[in-house]
Amino acid sequence: MYSDNTLILAIIIALLLGLGVGAFVSRRLSPDTKRQRELERNLERALEQQRNYQLEVSEHFADTGKLLGTLAQSYRNVHNHLAEGADRLTGAEQGPQLTPLPDFSIDNQTATPVTEASQPPLDYAPKISPHEPGMLNEEFGLDKIEPEPIPEPVIDTQPIAAAKL
Repeated sequence: MYSDNTLILAIIIALLLGLGVGAFVSRRLSPDTKRQRELERNLERALEQQRNYQLEVSEHFADTGKLLGTLAQSYRNVHNHLAEGADRLTGAEQGPQLTPLPDFSIDNQTATPVTEASQPPLDYAPKISPHEPGMLNEEFGLDKIEPEPIPEPVIDTQPIAAAKL
């Protein structure tokens, strides 16, 4: 009925198909693959929590900045109210008790262009005169001390008397 070649070819195809399905099933059901997928899910969850935390921290500091600005403005308003009341109620004979504070809020400030040429700060002390040694001179800051003269050694030119035995 079937030739031997067709039968052998069908067996080889079935064997290859079985090996492919077996490899696929073993990969899907292996403990290492499950563990790897679980680790990937945990990593994604941790990254999402970190992003949420970073957003929460930045929102917290933005809100804190706004609240501190409001607090500073409130203190300025109270101080100015007290200054106006002290000036009005105490009279001119006692002199000014409190001076009103200017409003330094960002909304009231305008950008002023810098007209003067600015120079970056120096990291060395400039020379006062051209004849003065600069800081990079080896002798800068060292006081010159004259070396003390070395005393001449005393040499006795008389012969040593022979010791009596």
